[in-house]
Amino acid sequence: MSVVIFYTHPTAEAASLQLANNEQGEGVILLQKQLVKMGYLHTNPTGQYGPLTTEAVRQFQGDTGLVEDGIAGPSTYRQVDNVKIMAHAVYGEARGELYAGQVAVAAVILNRAESPEFPHAISDIIFQKNAFTAVEDGQYFLTPDRIAYRAVIDAYKGWDPTDGAVYYYNPDTATNEWIFTRDAYKRIGSHVFAR
Repeated sequence: MSVVIFYTHPTAEAASLQLANNEQGEGVILLQKQLVKMGYLHTNPTGQYGPLTTEAVRQFQGDTGLVEDGIAGPSTYRQVDNVKIMAHAVYGEARGELYAGQVAVAAVILNRAESPEFPHAISDIIFQKNAFTAVEDGQYFLTPDRIAYRAVIDAYKGWDPTDGAVYYYNPDTATNEWIFTRDAYKRIGSHVFAR
């Protein structure tokens, strides 16, 4: 049975927007809600893009390799979306694992983005056919917790517990024999990491 998944990126749809200090409205509320989920904004969304939102955006930008200008423009929206879809993948694939194991899953996604063997776009990596069990079985669509978001941010900040892996699997549940042909070299929790 083949699963067809259609996914829209709500923040990407707003990528033509540019929000900055003193702006207000629904777009600001949506951005603030995502900043709260990621742990950057520690107040309830107000719809007012003030100093707290500017600083939260600036910190997010710095942590994810963007220019730290505090303005939510197209590159910031794309990166917010990347973090969101990666958090869904991490939660779907590794919730309940050690924190290092959750960061490791995020690191594998980023390692794939840097590898010529995989698509470059984060969404293309995650939704590549048969790449992630959580996408195939629907667990990707569960709501990620803050731990999953932090794991993604830590991977963006450079923590790679896998030392460069582009594959991982659970040897107790993996059914595709192909994955066992990969060069496995590290285990973190239930997952084995491979090149």
